Amino acid sequence: MGWWDRKPEERARWVLDPLVAVGPLRFGMDHDEVKAALDGEWTGGGQRAADGWRWTPYDGDCVIAVYDQDGHLVAVKINAKGGPFVRLDDVELIGRVPSEARAEILGLAARRGAAMGTNRIGDPQITAWGISMPTEQEWGRLPEGHVMRKDAVITSALFTAPRVADDTAASVIEGHDVRDLVANQGAWPVTPDSERPRWDWPPLEHVGPLRFGMSPPQVTAALGGETPDGRTGAFPFWFWKESGQWSLHTDHFERAGVTAQYWYPDGVPELGAVTVHGRTRPQLHYEGTPLVGITPSILEAAIIQHVEDHDLGLRFGPSGAAVPDGPNLYLDTARAEDSSVSEPTFCAKEWQI
Repeated sequence: MGWWDRKPEERARWVLDPLVAVGPLRFGMDHDEVKAALDGEWTGGGQRAADGWRWTPYDGDCVIAVYDQDGHLVAVKINAKGGPFVRLDDVELIGRVPSEARAEILGLAARRGAAMGTNRIGDPQITAWGISMPTEQEWGRLPEGHVMRKDAVITSALFTAPRVADDTAASVIEGHDVRDLVANQGAWPVTPDSERPRWDWPPLEHVGPLRFGMSPPQVTAALGGETPDGRTGAFPFWFWKESGQWSLHTDHFERAGVTAQYWYPDGVPELGAVTVHGRTRPQLHYEGTPLVGITPSILEAAIIQHVEDHDLGLRFGPSGAAVPDGPNLYLDTARAEDSSVSEPTFCAKEWQI
């Protein structure tokens, strides 16, 4: 069963024992023990990472287990939309309004003498308990039963074993070293549209000064020499740390407000896509409709209306957002406190997300 078919009353309810267990999953279990504890609900797939660590999805991808090089369970990631509800004392951790969950977990931490900080993306983290609480986009159902993306975000959670940093576990799941990214201190301000620079976007050609096919140095030069604030990439082989040629995946430019994404059609990195940061800048338009920093439901309604008015093709990207067929545009979201704003990615012709 996928998360979209799972009603709240059908979801399991687990209790967290910090650094020891979450629900039926005890840290230190091997894959077979985890599978048995989840009644054989193994989705299949998974991926190895550097040093032999790996992640494996279970229960319709609603539970992700992270194993160390010895095959022992060291972290568990819970999907906000369809995973088990998890409680610590009287605090529910999954599927909550982030600000409300943060206030309650902060109160619990204060009562129990635990220090609360933030993870790399600015969400609550209690290292002493092995808890990190990122967010995910909330989804709902239309009256006719179809699932739809909402404008709000809700809490998910990553639970770790003792002495396992959440950055390490997240790096295994994400497939790159998240420590290379610029840390968020826990604020999500949105730049007013009037203060955003305007960039042009001839589809499949360029995004402002960034032309598809550029090399990383050319991208830096096009942005006025701005040095990347963070980079992500990966080595090709999981079985030996730093084995093979490290491949650059993305360059993050905070001042320009864009992330350059690279591919290797001829064996060297070339610009294949550009994500414009939804909370900051710049602004780009599609047929007069602003695409960046907009309430997702409002933007999607405008795009669907334009497609219907002009009898154009419509498709849905991986995030579930409707986009016009042809310009190779994807619409994702960026968190803005308890809600979200649109964050588009503009792609070269052959690029696929």
